[in-house]
Amino acid sequence: MPDPERSTELLWGTTAKRALNLEVIVRTAIGLADTEGLQAVSMRRVAEKLGFTTMSLYRHVPGKAELVELMRDAAMADQTQPGDWPDWRAELAAWARAGLARYRRHPWLIESAGPRTVPGPNAVAIFEQALAGARRAGLPPAQIVGVVTLLGGFVESAARQVVQTTEAEQRSGVTHDEWWGARDSLYQHLDQYPTLSWIYQQGGYDKPLDPFEFGLERVLDSIAALIRDEKRDESSCRVCGKPVEVTGKGRPRDYCSRACQQRAYRMKRS
Repeated sequence: MPDPERSTELLWGTTAKRALNLEVIVRTAIGLADTEGLQAVSMRRVAEKLGFTTMSLYRHVPGKAELVELMRDAAMADQTQPGDWPDWRAELAAWARAGLARYRRHPWLIESAGPRTVPGPNAVAIFEQALAGARRAGLPPAQIVGVVTLLGGFVESAARQVVQTTEAEQRSGVTHDEWWGARDSLYQHLDQYPTLSWIYQQGGYDKPLDPFEFGLERVLDSIAALIRDEKRDESSCRVCGKPVEVTGKGRPRDYCSRACQQRAYRMKRS
């Protein structure tokens, strides 16, 4: 386990500046992880790549645990920056797609995360970007955090499936479709499952949906439904615009007072 205080110092640059050397170390370690996996990263391997002794690296980084945390934050520096999105949905969708693309570029990010990983400036900037997108929807603060947590969890889950599939293809030299296409010995046992058989006969597997895009749209749909529910609870007077108390009983009120109700009636008559 890394020392969280030391990680914070390294990530946020609160120690003596050795940025150039530290940057080279981190960049080299990322390249090693991208090509050979996180298990290939060690202080010795990185030192060999750079042509230095292992001990020389320890002058900049205490050990592999802290190095991995630096790698994580550096890998997040290429996150797509906020654009001129028309609404919250487009902004959060772009954020989610950029996240999946980042996992594709750096598959080792999936296995390097943890519930007590100290975030660096790039990680916090990405989080801030998602929070800002959700805030545009007009949700209360706690629900903004909940929405970003939900969306981030979906992206990580989808990325894990993509990464595992890609790694299996690379190890075996057989594509995902080729592997499943050769499972005739399995398929001959599936006729006993009526729903599965019906879906297959109806062509449900002929043109499969993109699991990420399909899931992303459903997550965004659920957020949109939450927004509609929130707005439904925020009633305002049709006459003066003042807030109308929501009791949760009976038909929602249209007016804040008896006076506004009578005024609306007179306006309608005239």
